[in-house]
Amino acid sequence: MSISGKVDPAVRRIGASDIAEALGQGLRDFQALPLYGLTFGALYAAGGILIVLCLTAFGMVYFAYPLAAGFALIGPFVATGLYEVSRLRETGQKVSFGAIWSAVRSRSEIGWMAFVTLFFFVIWMYQVRLLIALLLGLNASFSSLKEFVTAVLTTNEGLLFLAIGNLDGAALSLILFSLTVVSFPLLLDRDVDFVTAMVTSVRAVVASPLPMIGWAAVVVLLLIVSAIPYFLGLIVTLPVLGHATWHLYRRTVVPLPA
Repeated sequence: MSISGKVDPAVRRIGASDIAEALGQGLRDFQALPLYGLTFGALYAAGGILIVLCLTAFGMVYFAYPLAAGFALIGPFVATGLYEVSRLRETGQKVSFGAIWSAVRSRSEIGWMAFVTLFFFVIWMYQVRLLIALLLGLNASFSSLKEFVTAVLTTNEGLLFLAIGNLDGAALSLILFSLTVVSFPLLLDRDVDFVTAMVTSVRAVVASPLPMIGWAAVVVLLLIVSAIPYFLGLIVTLPVLGHATWHLYRRTVVPLPA
């Protein structure tokens, strides 16, 4: 039972074929309605570029790599509008920015889920700064990204920072992925609270651990690689993954009886 007294959504096991088919459906959604995908992808990319410009202005360009890695953490929230595009297309309803905004705004629980994702992102960035202080020096400062990369790859302290940082990031990403893989689509699709959505998401991961971990690896890898060329690859990658996430949700959570 959920905290609202309603029966928790049922989940079912999925396999690698479900992930492949969800990706195919996500690509078809993007091809059918590219304007919406490109818009959300461009906003996501613009956010990354803006943050990097701010880091450069404050002499903290060495945060670019951990930022690119951590930027994947807020992807599920940014892609909420894309889930709605796929939902509207699936049900044969008219798709428009007004309809998308109205649906997202009407689901107050999505705001709480957004807070969860942003909280994880902030925690990740603070942990990176703490690791830099502990391993590279309390007052560590690098004039360029090249200087930072050189320090990380050519010193024992730097290699330890890289190892711990990547392990820490992987752990945070796995936790957040488990909490959000189906929670945002579920909140758009049904009248449930955000705690129930997160619990359902975790249950979905537990039911199909290997396929879900494989999906998480695909998402993180594609988002990080897409973020390397000044975040521009995200303009296409984010919408395809966003639409695919909706279809994966459909395959994972048992639909309500008609």
